[in-house]
Amino acid sequence: MIEAFFNVGIMVAALPIVLTGLWNTILLSLIVVPLGLIGGLILALLASVKSPLVRWPLMAWVDFFRAFPPLVLLILLFAGLPFAGLELGGFACVAIAFFLNTGSYYGEIFRAGIESVPGGQVEAARSTGLSRLQAMRYVVLPQAVRNVMPDLLSNTLEVVKLTSLGSVVAVPELLYEARQAQSITYNPTPIVMAAVIYFLLLWPLVRLLSRLENRALAGRR
Repeated sequence: MIEAFFNVGIMVAALPIVLTGLWNTILLSLIVVPLGLIGGLILALLASVKSPLVRWPLMAWVDFFRAFPPLVLLILLFAGLPFAGLELGGFACVAIAFFLNTGSYYGEIFRAGIESVPGGQVEAARSTGLSRLQAMRYVVLPQAVRNVMPDLLSNTLEVVKLTSLGSVVAVPELLYEARQAQSITYNPTPIVMAAVIYFLLLWPLVRLLSRLENRALAGRR
């Protein structure tokens, strides 16, 4: 077991390759998470528009991309767009796919947070002279984000884990580089290293999420 999965010599040799993948995973996360948050916030703000000409297409958009598997969407962008004369790199395809997919999930979370704020607070803010946009920015959104913070963190955790899908389109993230090291060494130790790094990277976020959930439950009692 030690020789096959925890080979120290292979760990030392594969470490530079795996660390390169770790840096690319962090970089990819710093791209796709903000994109998803921005896209979700835009969708949530559009959902507050009462016009059916906006709401119905918006609902169709959100439902479609929430139901569409992100891996299929990623492969479609990477392998399908060249047939339309548009060839994007792996990083760009992952960013677009995650923007479409995770933006829809973030949008539903933000929408639930906005709807959790009592309408009377918006009316009170408007009565002080704030515009509707200012009321949303200064009164509604801070409370909405606080109300759904555990859900936002949980979704962010999933997004970071989903960055491993980038290996399918040859994005040199952590899993891809670990597999490259495995193919060179003929040993699964680099994959084990990647698994340990993922755990160490995401475990603090998991603990923070648990603490926030426990605090939310204590506040309801």
